[in-house]
Amino acid sequence: MRTRLLTVALLCSLILPGWAQAALDIQNWETEKGARVLFVQNDMLPMLDIRIVFDAASARDNGLPGIAMLTNGLLSEGAAGMDAQQLAEQFESVGAQFENESLRDMAIVGVRSLTDEQYLGTAISTLTAVLTQPDFPQDAFERELARMKVAVEARKQSPSELASIAFYETIYGEHPYATPSGGTEQSLAAITLEDIEAFYQRYYVASNAVIVMVGAVDRKQAEILANQIIDGLPQGTRPEALPPVPELTEAKTVKIEYPSTQSHIYVGQPGMTRDDEDYFKLYVANHPFGGSGFASRLMQSVREDRGLAYSVSSYFLPMREKGPFIMGLQTRTDQTEEALNILRDELEKYVAEGPTRDELEASLSNIVGGFALNLDSNSKLVSNLAMIGFYDLPLDYLETYIDNMRDVSRRDVKKVLKQRLDTSRLVTVIVGNSSGSQSAGK
Repeated sequence: MRTRLLTVALLCSLILPGWAQAALDIQNWETEKGARVLFVQNDMLPMLDIRIVFDAASARDNGLPGIAMLTNGLLSEGAAGMDAQQLAEQFESVGAQFENESLRDMAIVGVRSLTDEQYLGTAISTLTAVLTQPDFPQDAFERELARMKVAVEARKQSPSELASIAFYETIYGEHPYATPSGGTEQSLAAITLEDIEAFYQRYYVASNAVIVMVGAVDRKQAEILANQIIDGLPQGTRPEALPPVPELTEAKTVKIEYPSTQSHIYVGQPGMTRDDEDYFKLYVANHPFGGSGFASRLMQSVREDRGLAYSVSSYFLPMREKGPFIMGLQTRTDQTEEALNILRDELEKYVAEGPTRDELEASLSNIVGGFALNLDSNSKLVSNLAMIGFYDLPLDYLETYIDNMRDVSRRDVKKVLKQRLDTSRLVTVIVGNSSGSQSAGK
């Protein structure tokens, strides 16, 4: 059965690129209990992808970092009287692929299944049990909690993880985005099974869910499936909006001592939201600077011209509230000051002058040319639809994406860079062996 599903998935990757170019008929409705549904019918292959996303990720940890990730992970550890092994066997028996994941903004539960009733019925009933009847077994809770504690200890041995955690803490301060999704020693020592159950009951409710379906079922079938999946959950209420991310008032530098030959460097500040009115302008603006791989300015200046790092990049990570703008690299500790000064200098120059016309044209060509690859499978389309539904983006977002990118002018980029990036208020995090480097101040 798994072989059959994998074969269908392979065919999907070969057939769907052409289909992805066509206008998408995204059907949108709300269930009686308030769950939003986005559905695209695609009859090319007998497959259905379903993803349910909840505003139930680490931004909702509420003082107990790690509780969202732990709750999401425990859903498949026991449900409706079945243990983790029995649930896995249920999915496996019909070749279905289950997914669950917890990010900063959204928690995910989903399944991919063949649409023949003999397979789909079992896949959906098992998914529904996992979502609506989790048992949260004590032994699974203790096991997963122990695993997360080990992961926290392992982070101490990873300079890149230490740098990332410090970067988020410094940028976000008291904001919910500040804490690590995987928890801390203190929070994991405090979380109880009662906390897990309370978190589930608060956030895994119908009105807090977006259901996305792509595949070979019709609208009537999709409505039946959506109701079946969500019916076992209480209607509940959506959580309150997250607080806005406060602006930085000054530049900040954090240095963390670590016995390594490489320094891990992150530089940035709060960037943009996923529904930001400047999203397309900022996306285009970053592409020639640090988002286009070997063609980017940062790569040319840091790697090609000076050989200071194997890789260097920059990107905006849009979230419900302002996600970060990040520049990052690794370099030898004795080159830390030089590499950091180049990062800052290149950003100051780019904000002041913007991209050249050739850089902008090349970036737009690359962005537009690669867009179809974001929609060339059911699973990728499901991911995009989940983003549209969760962040309440326009239903024609994908159809108008290319036009919106092409509408960005060089004047737009220069203006938005000056408005949205303040080079005098950057957060800098350096993790490395300070005895092997000079002062990183400029």
